[in-house]
Formats: sequence, structure tokens, C-alpha cells
Amino acid sequence: MTNQQSNEETQNINSKDFLIGSLIGGIVGASLALIFAPKSGKELRDDLNHGAVLVKDRANEWKGVAYDKSGEWRDYAKEQSQTIGQTVTEKSQGLTNKLKETKATIQEKMNKGEDPEKAAEEVAQAIEEAANAVEAEEKNKTV
Repeated sequence: MTNQQSNEETQNINSKDFLIGSLIGGIVGASLALIFAPKSGKELRDDLNHGAVLVKDRANEWKGVAYDKSGEWRDYAKEQSQTIGQTVTEKSQGLTNKLKETKATIQEKMNKGEDPEKAAEEVAQAIEEAANAVEAEEKNKTV
């Protein structure tokens, strides 16, 4: 997980906690204000009903925001998944091509009568270079 993803997840969690805290705080504050206010029973019931309607409306607004955010995260995850899949395909294809080239080169050298041990060393070196190239690209992407 990259540092950016971690920060986004922390921000998402903090936003969710803030929304929940605001909702609970609003309900408790409104209830206490209505209970301790000097009003008749009918006025108090009307105020409680009005407060409940406001809380319901606000909850519906937050639900809409949550749906929008979840859609954004879903799209982001799809995009990242496709990008990673494409990168893996490209890297594996590049590595396969490099190994085929190395194999062809070794076979040519073997057919020419060169030392098999030297050819094996060249294969090992080519594989190591390809692995280092892939590793270097991955480090560049995470930075």
C-alpha cells in the first residue's frame, strides 16, 4: 500500500468519524435543548418532530455523499487494477522476450563451438540484468 493510499484511507476514516460524531452530537444537543426549554407539551412535540425531520433530511444528504464517495473509490480501484494488470503483462512480456533473445544468442554460440560454461554465465547475467531492470522500474513507480 502506498503512502498516498494510506493518507486517503485515513482521511476517509476521519471524515466518516466526523459525520457520525456530528450526527450524534446534533441529536443529543437538539434533544437536550428541547427538553430543558420551557415549552408546552404540544410545542415540545412539534419541535421534536421538526428536529427529527431535519435529522432525517441530513442523514439522507450524508447517504448521498456516501454513495458518491463509494462510487469514486470503486472507479479508482478499477482503474488501478487495470493499470497494474497492464504493467504486469508488459513486464512479463518484456522479460519473456529478453529470455528468448538470450536463449537464441546462447544457441548460436553453442553452434559455433564456444564454451558452454561461458554461455551459461551469460544467461545468468542476462537474467540478473532483467530482474534488476524490473525491480528498478517498480521502485520508480512507488516513489
